[in-house]
Amino acid sequence: MGLIPEKTELLYGQVFQKLSKSPIHCLLCMRLLEQLRRVLPSGFHVQQEQPITCNDSEPEPDLSVIRGSIEDYRAAHPSTAEIVIELCVTSHEYDHSKLRAYASAAVKEVWLVLAPEKQIEVHRLPAEAQFRERTLHGPGGQLASRVLPDFQVELDALFG
Repeated sequence: MGLIPEKTELLYGQVFQKLSKSPIHCLLCMRLLEQLRRVLPSGFHVQQEQPITCNDSEPEPDLSVIRGSIEDYRAAHPSTAEIVIELCVTSHEYDHSKLRAYASAAVKEVWLVLAPEKQIEVHRLPAEAQFRERTLHGPGGQLASRVLPDFQVELDALFG
């Protein structure tokens, strides 16, 4: 066991207790994980609840797409991601608070899956600890990642 207790997350120099996962959180996560694995190109891999080392934080996003081989991270956690996906069932405020850490780490795209609203909030173009672009998708319709264009999500199917 390390210095930080299990089921916690380091954000901005503080340790936060992670919330337990609801059945809808797990279902949405599994649906997105399956879709990502089907379209992931060579040279990328998906992590589930694994750390990304940022300046003063080490968030553990629900899903993240990392460039490179898993062997590249034998000695250190990834310091960025192509895409981060956070499932927000009851954790909207907490997951929004992670955006600064993800922008600081130059994560190219962050999806906040707002389960109760049946929407996905997308943040892109990281610069100076913030994202310059924010879009809201749904209910309904389709969302495609700009980073991985083959990753396309039908929102009605995801939330149905």
